[in-house]
Amino acid sequence: MTGAVILSSGVLAATAMPAAAEDCSAYPWMDTSASSEERANALLDASSQHQMYRWLVEQPANTPTRTTWNPGFAGEDPVVYPVQVPCTPVVIYANGPDGVYGKAGTTAWPGPIAVASTWNLELGEQKAAAHGSESFDSRSAVVLGPGIASGRTPLSGRTSEYFGEDPLLSGLMAAANVEGLEQGNPDKPVVANLKHYVANEQEVDRTTSSSNMDERTLRQVYDLPYEIAVKESDPGSVMCSYNQVNGVYACENPILTTSLGEQAGFDGYVMSDFGSVHSTAASLDAGLDQELNRPIWYTPARLDAALAAGEITQEQIRQSAFDVVHTYIEKGLFDHPVPATAIPGVSTAEHKQLAREIAEQSTVLLKNDGVLPLADDAPTVAVIGQTASKTATSGVSAKTGCAWYLVFIRGTALNCDAIVDPLTGITERVEEAGGEVVYDNGADPAQAAAVAAAADVAIVFGHYTMGETTDLADLRLDANGDALIEAVAAASDRTVAVINAGSAVEMPWIDDVDAVLHAWHSGEQFGPALAGLLWGDVNPSGKLPMTFPKSLADTPTNTPEQYPGVFSDGSTTRPAGSDEIRQVEYSEGLQVGYKWYDEQGIDPLFEFGHGLSYTEFAYSDLKVKVDRDRTGASAVA
Repeated sequence: MTGAVILSSGVLAATAMPAAAEDCSAYPWMDTSASSEERANALLDASSQHQMYRWLVEQPANTPTRTTWNPGFAGEDPVVYPVQVPCTPVVIYANGPDGVYGKAGTTAWPGPIAVASTWNLELGEQKAAAHGSESFDSRSAVVLGPGIASGRTPLSGRTSEYFGEDPLLSGLMAAANVEGLEQGNPDKPVVANLKHYVANEQEVDRTTSSSNMDERTLRQVYDLPYEIAVKESDPGSVMCSYNQVNGVYACENPILTTSLGEQAGFDGYVMSDFGSVHSTAASLDAGLDQELNRPIWYTPARLDAALAAGEITQEQIRQSAFDVVHTYIEKGLFDHPVPATAIPGVSTAEHKQLAREIAEQSTVLLKNDGVLPLADDAPTVAVIGQTASKTATSGVSAKTGCAWYLVFIRGTALNCDAIVDPLTGITERVEEAGGEVVYDNGADPAQAAAVAAAADVAIVFGHYTMGETTDLADLRLDANGDALIEAVAAASDRTVAVINAGSAVEMPWIDDVDAVLHAWHSGEQFGPALAGLLWGDVNPSGKLPMTFPKSLADTPTNTPEQYPGVFSDGSTTRPAGSDEIRQVEYSEGLQVGYKWYDEQGIDPLFEFGHGLSYTEFAYSDLKVKVDRDRTGASAVA
């Protein structure tokens, strides 16, 4: 009998499964009356050396009856292990900081940057609990997420996966995500994997670049959100990143022990990103416990050789194996195995309602010159743009606005087939009031302008696509989107722009439109959520978790040395055939995000925390009272 493991690359691999359930009651590591430490040590005490090695690599750790793997390097013999000790679980890892990837019947949630825009930790935890339930029912017990980055450049292709530029907001949002995943479903336990540690701030040469900075910048900007997340939520695992940090690869960098372990207090297990290990002894010495995917550097042959040479110790091997086994037991994976087969249709009505609520609370009203909320007295509404409709135009549809792009599955990361598109949501709302909706895909701006001119209000959609492995080239809209919005705004008396993008957007047309809603990647309930916001059934409450610059030149990383980084010849272009490490200088130091704009006196397009609502506020008769303590220090109350 076989099962299927989803590799970190998104590939399915067959795995051996036991023919029948074993009686595990006699094994001390299955004694639930013992502590998790006692159980983990009992298992390791019963293990041979090479059985212990299995825990140091993802696939051997989690497919206990499989014994052979293809070699990691050409010309090497196959990697062989003994069968694992009895009664160890099949544990499947699944990528997906924002939801279950690529599986029908799961919920397509708004992206993490959208969740951060709610500034609602409770809502973030609820979403993660629902995500964890769907992951477990889909047979994945370790979720590779949430992700943290510090928003050094809005061009980073994975910005949609993260929680913005502020260390406190990012750290607390990540902690809420971890708590929802690991504690939200006691009978469906999953382990969260906080990633990518650390200073993994660009996709350009992410595997062959060095993030170079001083100690204070590392601690106060890039380490800090991880420290907050670790101390607030105690995640089971952390993933080290591809890049070097000050010339040393993150997965063999002493900061795994010093900054992450000793200072932040992390006591779970550290796993690598796929292919981010470059050594055996140096990685183990630094604190890397587990190599992701198949054995390459942590093979039995390499570990045996390092032990024989005195480069590593038996105590280090045991500690890394203990970190993995103990985490699995402590988090419940030994006592609550995933279902034998995936449960279909795990996206419940409650999950869909939660996805809609997040989409509503995360959409940011950036501008409103009085056109919103719309009244029911507009008999004709023009809906214009590719991402408004499920019908694709040149490969772009509402699914493009649903979720960010994942290169490994050649499409949106989440299952966006179930999306209720904006055209449907708006049409239902307008027709209910006796009005009419006219749709144009926006491929021809002149034709779209004619449609807009004949309507009482025009709702025009713009977007850009982004995803893993590639950074954005600029912050402008795709598919001639800027020209489309400008044409529609020139033709319509009332124009509302709706933007789907996972990062900041330049808006050369901002003065020409009456209102702007930034909807991020809004998930499968985008249509109903947007309709509710447009007509005021829901009050906009989203706030930006990152600064939107007027132009890319205003951002902190405005020299080639800062981004994308340079090579020894001073060029930003990698020489043909070269594997030289790109040097990325974090010379802006602490001035990341809003701190840069404040220090430099640069007015952004929209500042961090910006977000309007339909409520009007007024302040009057303000008073300030100053109290002095015995030392003469003053405090404002």
